[in-house]
Amino acid sequence: MFKAIKTLVERLDGAVPFRMIPAVITTAVLFALLLIPCPEGLTPKAWGLVGIFLTTIVAIILKVMPIGVMAMMAIVIVSLSQVTAGSSKAAIADALGSFSNPLIWLIVVAIFISRGLKKTGLGNRIGLLFIALLGKKTVGIGYGLAACELLLAPFTPSNTARGGGIVHPVMRSIAGAFDSDPKKGTQGKVGTYLALVNYHANPITSAMFLTATAPNPLVVDYVAKATNQSLHLSWTTWALCMLLPGLICLALMPLVIYLMAPPELKVTPNAVDYARTELARMGRLNIREKIMMGTFALLLLLWANVPAMIFGPALTLDPTVVAFVGLFVLIITGTLDWDDVLSEKSAWDTLVWFGALVMMAEQLNKLGVITWFSDAMKTAIASSGMGWEAVAVVLVLVFVFSHYLFASTTAHISAMMLAFLGVGALLIPAEYVVPFMLMMTAGSAIMMTLTHYATGTSPIIFGSGYVSLGKWWQVGFVMCVLELAIFAVLGSMWWKFLGLW
Repeated sequence: MFKAIKTLVERLDGAVPFRMIPAVITTAVLFALLLIPCPEGLTPKAWGLVGIFLTTIVAIILKVMPIGVMAMMAIVIVSLSQVTAGSSKAAIADALGSFSNPLIWLIVVAIFISRGLKKTGLGNRIGLLFIALLGKKTVGIGYGLAACELLLAPFTPSNTARGGGIVHPVMRSIAGAFDSDPKKGTQGKVGTYLALVNYHANPITSAMFLTATAPNPLVVDYVAKATNQSLHLSWTTWALCMLLPGLICLALMPLVIYLMAPPELKVTPNAVDYARTELARMGRLNIREKIMMGTFALLLLLWANVPAMIFGPALTLDPTVVAFVGLFVLIITGTLDWDDVLSEKSAWDTLVWFGALVMMAEQLNKLGVITWFSDAMKTAIASSGMGWEAVAVVLVLVFVFSHYLFASTTAHISAMMLAFLGVGALLIPAEYVVPFMLMMTAGSAIMMTLTHYATGTSPIIFGSGYVSLGKWWQVGFVMCVLELAIFAVLGSMWWKFLGLW
């Protein structure tokens, strides 16, 4: 009997365009969640959306079908079930609403722009320069990418633009120079390792500077409100507080990833000579490479708000506007053409799956799920009788790891951070409030490590295909725990040395 069932499942698995057993498990998860009585404080529609969201995550983890198809499934179910609205017309408007989100288009356009590095040859040249300088060992190249992130972070308020639009194309060019390409199945040579270093440098540098990512000023405002303006983080104070623990995280991160995702090519003794030979063969910069360099310089200046600093706030431009300016410059100069844009499958795939996840995260907030969760946490902690040390730990961990439910750091911080800071300020002794606030501040960036949809940078790097979903989540969890531990132990000692508590 068992053998017959197994044979039938195997036949069906080969006949359908999805993986049969993961599909059955995912369907069972959906029905199990929907059969659970709606928790008090939530509407049935809100609970239904929770079920759809969690089921989509399970389907993505189990790889039932490509991630874009799973995202489309979520859009269809949200629209048919009408959990966000009272009619199918309003529901489909909600389901497609996030596709006008500027952050999503920043990601997509950044992928288009990065194609120019490959087409012009500039990316290959930059990769060869890195190899010539640091290419004796793969881990050395990893540290070079981390140093590049650190150098750009104070001046690039969009972590997506920095990690996905500037550093990632360089990383891909370096991987390409070693013939490490997901399309060839050779991503394990150096590409997987370098892609993970490329990504995990981004949350660390985002935590180190007030101007390194968009929601950081909001964090400053919430910390000030929660402490009745007694702790106001200026740019200098923020940088000084995060300097030592951030540098230690950056120093350890390439080594930890080296252990978790070791590159096949660890030592490359001939790489330096090869790089120098190839650079000599390439000769001087051609005109398209110069245009590409000029475009990147323009993007960096605009992303860093340099014109606004010089001429006034009227010249402040949204990062997505800047990205479109860069893309237009590349097209109008002939550096890229429209066929290049149309053929960049990874960008369009990212648009679909990231847009769907952002939509569900936004609707969870709109339907009150996040507020319900936050209020339940406050009530449970206040009535638990826990000591203040346990309260502080629980608040930080729940805030950070609830980021599994979010596809935007800004949305997460907006929805939950002030409530958690307020509970901490009430229940933690006054002399320990400052280190708690600084831990929450660091955690608001560290939480980006967790998933492939955690922030705008992650879908760009994940979408390039160098890292499997399982490896991404595994490394993300370990790095999150490690970085939290570093900030909690060494960070607290550093803040004590600075006289902040």
